[in-house]
Amino acid sequence: MFKPRILVTRRWPSAVEGILSERFDVTLNWNDQAMSVEALAQAIAEYDAILPTVSDKLPAAVFDAVAPRTRILGNFGVGYNHIDTHAAKNRGIVVTNTPGVLTDCTADIAMLLMLTVARRVGEGERQVRCGEWAGWCPTHMIGTKVTGKTVGIIGFGRIGKALAQRCHFGFAMDVVFYNRSPVDPAEAARYGARQLLRVEDVLAQSDFVSLHCPGGAENRHLMNAERLAAMKPGAFLINTARGDVVDEVALISALKGGVIRGAGLDVYVAEPHVPDALRAMENVVLLPHLGSATEETRTAMGMKVVDNITAFFEGKSPPDRVV
Repeated sequence: MFKPRILVTRRWPSAVEGILSERFDVTLNWNDQAMSVEALAQAIAEYDAILPTVSDKLPAAVFDAVAPRTRILGNFGVGYNHIDTHAAKNRGIVVTNTPGVLTDCTADIAMLLMLTVARRVGEGERQVRCGEWAGWCPTHMIGTKVTGKTVGIIGFGRIGKALAQRCHFGFAMDVVFYNRSPVDPAEAARYGARQLLRVEDVLAQSDFVSLHCPGGAENRHLMNAERLAAMKPGAFLINTARGDVVDEVALISALKGGVIRGAGLDVYVAEPHVPDALRAMENVVLLPHLGSATEETRTAMGMKVVDNITAFFEGKSPPDRVV
């Protein structure tokens, strides 16, 4: 019986790799290093399906370099701005993603970043580890209270709503948000939230601004110098969306100049590269893209991909098709 030839570009949870190996003719990336654009272009000529991750860059040149054998890209993740979907579509290649299953874990990380940067947890932990803590005193490492403050959410999809729920019902925070399409006020009220008309309106009111919008050309540098300047001087920026949503040069300048008080980041423009200036700042919390990094969620993401490519090769419509 013919089994489609599948390339898995990075190592996945073993349970998912096992199921993929049972159903398909699978090639695993044993060294678990990100593949080059040239290697991905060659793979498109050799495999029926490629299962990429955010670490795999798939620009138009990848699809134009060879006559593609690949018929579907089963992306491991919700965001797919690392894939030129227009070029894929022009080549007749289907693209799917994994929505829903990473909502809670990503919202948890956003909440974690908010608490960590506000209460200076990273600084304190480093101080203890270095043996520099001299003991408790009333003025030591004073941070900012989170409970009762205002959080502004940019992008009120699944993850934005999940964060709103945590903030409002867990920390008694006021929640305002911007979303490109209107949200029913009754739906927003379920999360203790209210919609504002402009991004700038959210920035002006918020003690914390958390980004939950897609990456890619439409939202590239959504948070630029002008919008960072529109935030409260004592506010914090949280980003668990995509690195390109924030102009990192402008963010560094805003942090150095005291335009905003701090930032909590899980994503970066040129991952895994993080600018030296950000790494040197004590008022910035930096995580290595941990948004979905729990065993339960990464396994569920993998199973979403399995379901998508299984449906495709059975002649059915993949449940999470984006192109």
